[in-house]
Amino acid sequence: MTTRNQQLTEIFVEVADSLIEDFDVIDFLQNLSRRCVELLDVAAVGILLADENDRLHLLAASDEHTRLLELFALQHDQGPCVECYHDGRSHLHISLTDPEAAARWPQFTRSAQDSGFVATNALPLRLRGRIIGALSLFQSDPSPLAAQDLELAQALADVATIAILQQRTLAHSEAERDQLQYALNSRIVIEQVKGILAERWQMSVDEAFGIFRSYARAHSRKLSELARAITDGTQDTNAIRTFDTRTPPAPAQSGSGVIAADDERPSAQALP
Repeated sequence: MTTRNQQLTEIFVEVADSLIEDFDVIDFLQNLSRRCVELLDVAAVGILLADENDRLHLLAASDEHTRLLELFALQHDQGPCVECYHDGRSHLHISLTDPEAAARWPQFTRSAQDSGFVATNALPLRLRGRIIGALSLFQSDPSPLAAQDLELAQALADVATIAILQQRTLAHSEAERDQLQYALNSRIVIEQVKGILAERWQMSVDEAFGIFRSYARAHSRKLSELARAITDGTQDTNAIRTFDTRTPPAPAQSGSGVIAADDERPSAQALP
């Protein structure tokens, strides 16, 4: 069985790889959100990133269930993550059954409870005092998270921030904004492709995304790149569908992706 220390080591090795050369930011954060669930004993995790209008959007989630994604999407305009992003402080041990929370965020608390959650926590994605988003933790157990787990959660939020804002992409503030917007655009394209594949293959979105992701990793392709190839018709989806997902993906190599390399700046053609 993988120990907590082993899991932490794997996370920081992945972070080190992300700082060297190209890497797939969506895939990295998808893994990180799932590891947060394992390490922190929470029910669900989402990583939300702010756009140029200071609205939060989901960049990665611990699973792809529609109800959960809708819940994360709600937090673009209400909920603890919005306040966490704006004030830069952690909002912890929030009971979703508390009347004060229900009055403060009525739609959010109602949807969260309908999804089976009883508590939530929001931690800032921050780098040297700059806030770019929030890490959202949902609990199905009302017991408050331990102090050491919250410290680890903030460390993982910081790791996510480092992965998003690689030092070599921050030479200019305009370049940084481009990187963030490119990541958000990539997530939108991937969401579109998940729905396309699920309908085309007559399976759940989770299953379709699993096959899509396994194919991308085994062929050293970024999720966003493969998604765009599907939407523009240059990728045969039958080749992905028949891919043997039982074959372990090839180990990630340095230089397999970055939020946006010099030749991947977002443009009017960023979305299909």
